[in-house]
Amino acid sequence: MATKIQIKNLRKVYDTPERRVHALENINLDVEDGEFLCFVGLSGCGKTTLLNILAGFVEITAGHVMMDGKPLTDDYDKGVVFQEYALFPWRTARKNVEYGLEIRKVPAEKRKQIALDLLRLVRLEDFADFYPHNLSGGMRQRVAVARALAFDPQVLLMDEPFGALDAQTREELQELTVDVWQKTRKTVVYVTHNLSEAVYLGTRIVVFLPRPGRIREIVHVSLPRPREALAPEFVAIQQKLDDLIREQ
Repeated sequence: MATKIQIKNLRKVYDTPERRVHALENINLDVEDGEFLCFVGLSGCGKTTLLNILAGFVEITAGHVMMDGKPLTDDYDKGVVFQEYALFPWRTARKNVEYGLEIRKVPAEKRKQIALDLLRLVRLEDFADFYPHNLSGGMRQRVAVARALAFDPQVLLMDEPFGALDAQTREELQELTVDVWQKTRKTVVYVTHNLSEAVYLGTRIVVFLPRPGRIREIVHVSLPRPREALAPEFVAIQQKLDDLIREQ
């Protein structure tokens, strides 16, 4: 499989008025084209910092990040989904999905068709004209996923997108996310604190250790889909991740 993103000798230090915060050190990682890569680790291990670097929101202190063999730029095609829904309350679900397409001057009819197709993909076609306040938390996050996919990004970056949802809704959206990934074959980089979620979603799981953030190990997950959380092989991988994180 081809390498989509290459991270070499990456280091990130935040200089604050109080002190220097050493967030990441010696990160070397290849993200494969079309894979579903999960980041796990304790709070403060730098996994969200690394995601924000990939999103272009945070500059690196040292090292290199390459996309398709070229230096990563701020404006490369990526979609970002955060834990907060960040939808425009004055726009309907369809209009929220269309927003990025409007910025790119896509014609109105084409925008509408793309938005409706994506709302169908996330199983919200019947709610296209609903405003965010009339949608549940899970529905709003589905709209956020559709919006991130609207301009057909090469990479989808997701930071704890289902962390604020109840357990049942979270499981439904995990299933939906796998379905969307299998249909679109986007390269996905996904941050989570939930080890079961990482095993359910990921093709590989990067385990981070904190202070400074560094990669402890990369765990390959070759379980067939759909994955059963109570299966012995699933539980064994989850336990391995827990053991790795506790080794500090």
